[in-house]
Amino acid sequence: MKKIKKALVTGGAGFIGSNLVDALLEAGVQVVVLDNLITGHRSNLAEVLPKITFIEGDIRQRADVEDAADGCDVIFHEAAVVSVPQTVEDPIGSAAVNELGTLTVLDVARMQKTTRVVLASSCALYGDDPVQPKHEGLPARVQSPYALQKLSGEMYARLYCKLYGLETICLRYFNVYGPRQDPSSPYSGVISIFMDHSARQLAPKIYGDGQQSRDFVFVKDVVRANILAATAMAANGQVINIGTGHTVTINQLWETISRLFEITIPPCYESRRPGDIRLSMADVGKAGRTLGFEPAYSFEEGIKETFEWYGRRRNRK
Repeated sequence: MKKIKKALVTGGAGFIGSNLVDALLEAGVQVVVLDNLITGHRSNLAEVLPKITFIEGDIRQRADVEDAADGCDVIFHEAAVVSVPQTVEDPIGSAAVNELGTLTVLDVARMQKTTRVVLASSCALYGDDPVQPKHEGLPARVQSPYALQKLSGEMYARLYCKLYGLETICLRYFNVYGPRQDPSSPYSGVISIFMDHSARQLAPKIYGDGQQSRDFVFVKDVVRANILAATAMAANGQVINIGTGHTVTINQLWETISRLFEITIPPCYESRRPGDIRLSMADVGKAGRTLGFEPAYSFEEGIKETFEWYGRRRNRK
């Protein structure tokens, strides 16, 4: 196992990034955050700002990335346009972030002799492949600009690994949820939206019949997988699923959250959205073999901790 001395987290003021920053600090790592604060929030870092170097900048600007990456032995690349519908609406603008921004991060890492880059990728690459669970050997079946952009990032990562010797690992996240996931955007994760609607006693929108299933993975498990990927010798050059190997339907999710909030409100069903996937479950065998990763949080445990965080957040308002 390698030891991380100094790390850059792109998108470090966002949902996953800020949770990763907390864990890195707890591990004694010197942390730099690069975030343009378009979807990230400085408040996510409020408790740790004195302990980190925060740079308000953009991964599309090479000079910003160079400043942030200076002296870092590991880069955790979390910055992205993460919404499938948003990439459908704006494929060019999102590609500038997800493709060219990722290429900029990789190239700066190459030039500055960064040891390893851990890239956030996505299960969206599997598309509507009927094989369950999804394993890393399946061919990409992209159904959205988002998935294509993430595939491009993976391909560049592999190329930089083979051509330049830059250590890269791509983690294909399944449906990440947990504290700090912003419910205010229509592009937010379904769990954060359901939590917000439940708190306000509003019926949520469910696109399709609600029987579509997802592999929901708690953010603290994703953070742990990132740190393992940055330090595990066998991970170099690999693409690895990060999920739980279990699924929950969207209808079941709403029922679970409704019970926590002690409400009985039926959802509103609307037409299926373009690019949405019907069934999605991770094969996490490779994560176990390569990283020694196993999810520590069950769905029930993760939902309960997320629910408690939302309660504390509402009480502060």
